[in-house]
Amino acid sequence: MEGNGLAELDARVTGCRACPRLVAWREEVARTKRAAFADQTYWGRPVPGFGPADASLLVVGLAPAAHGGNRTGRMFTGDRSGEVLYRALYDVGLASAGTAVSRDDGLELYGVRITSPVHCAPPANKPTPAERDTCRPWLVEELELLRPTLRTVVVLGAFGWQAALPAFAAAGWQVPRPRPVFAHGARVSLPRDRTRDVPGTPGALELFGCFHVSQRNTFTGLLTPEMLRDVLRTAASAAGLPTRA
Repeated sequence: MEGNGLAELDARVTGCRACPRLVAWREEVARTKRAAFADQTYWGRPVPGFGPADASLLVVGLAPAAHGGNRTGRMFTGDRSGEVLYRALYDVGLASAGTAVSRDDGLELYGVRITSPVHCAPPANKPTPAERDTCRPWLVEELELLRPTLRTVVVLGAFGWQAALPAFAAAGWQVPRPRPVFAHGARVSLPRDRTRDVPGTPGALELFGCFHVSQRNTFTGLLTPEMLRDVLRTAASAAGLPTRA
């Protein structure tokens, strides 16, 4: 269950209307729907993070899918990317089930929270740099609330990596200069920024890069289930979380 701080943050996220293009798109998709989901009521709002308030591992994606999170109201829920991610989390022992179909399906994450640097579904899955920057304060605040327990972060894809690095710096960790380059399997240690007195910031945050769980990557084999499980298992171990072999 989320603490009051994260629950309040999530509630504010879902009411955001800061980016006109994203607001128009997410609401248009929710009205027109996909034929397969014509009988469903779409969420059609910004999608908050998902997972416990004391998570020690954070998974950072890109943005909700138009007919996935924008439909269900939960990160990576109801689309093929989510099927791959949640199956891997379950296989590693970090989720109670290997499928995620709706906000009320009973799925639980163990020591893991999932979020994204952009909370609204963007046209063509491509938020603009301005939209990314407008949404960044939400991620910074989420990181600040998770700071007392957060030990590792897995970032899915280059966009998420580039968007998240400034947020880590703003939330109290040192980002190397030049900024580390995204790569699958990359591991970067972000020390606590000791020039700032930020209560509750632990030691170094271990940052891991992983190819995004997009259909393009999984269908072509650029990212296999084994590769994803390996990154999640390594990050979980670094966070002190128990995993299955």
